[in-house]
Amino acid sequence: MEPRSVPFKLLGKVDGIICKIEVFILSWGIIAMAVNTIANVFGRYVFHQSIYFSEELNEFLIVIITFMGLGYATRKGIHIRMSAIYDALPKKMRKILMILITIMTATMMAILTWYAVEYVAKVASRGRVTPALQVPLYLTYIWVVIGLALATLQYLLTALRNLNLAEEEIYVSYLEVDSYEDPETAAAVARFVEKEEGAVK
Repeated sequence: MEPRSVPFKLLGKVDGIICKIEVFILSWGIIAMAVNTIANVFGRYVFHQSIYFSEELNEFLIVIITFMGLGYATRKGIHIRMSAIYDALPKKMRKILMILITIMTATMMAILTWYAVEYVAKVASRGRVTPALQVPLYLTYIWVVIGLALATLQYLLTALRNLNLAEEEIYVSYLEVDSYEDPETAAAVARFVEKEEGAVK
């Protein structure tokens, strides 16, 4: 399978759309949490009255950020890895091991997704609501299902991307090549070096 083939192009587009949605949710989730916390502190110390739903809203946002962040971290290949044995292997063996690791992890994530779906369905059937905002409690936990499902998808995409054993690169995610250097930091450093070289000229 060549990276530039039609299936990979299609998967790349779908992955790109999901990435934009994740970034949007994570960005606004963090902003909302910051605004909510600041407003609550301001209300407590200036008006001597806390926002009654502030703590509950922050708990809700933490769940969203944590589990949407799971899929995002997997996509960027920035999750924690124990790689002492992996690093000692030849490149081809590392690629095969990466395929096995990602398939096993995807399987575990899929199992967790299934259990999370069952739990959310059970909570929804009981009709429980949150104490302050009075919203259905299952809406809080549904983000766990979404996050785990997205992580499952990302690990499957990583396994698929590594199936071409003739290709030298080993991918830790669908787009990110195995490296100890953070790609975003590397890009920022490269821009800085280019800028400095341009200034010298």
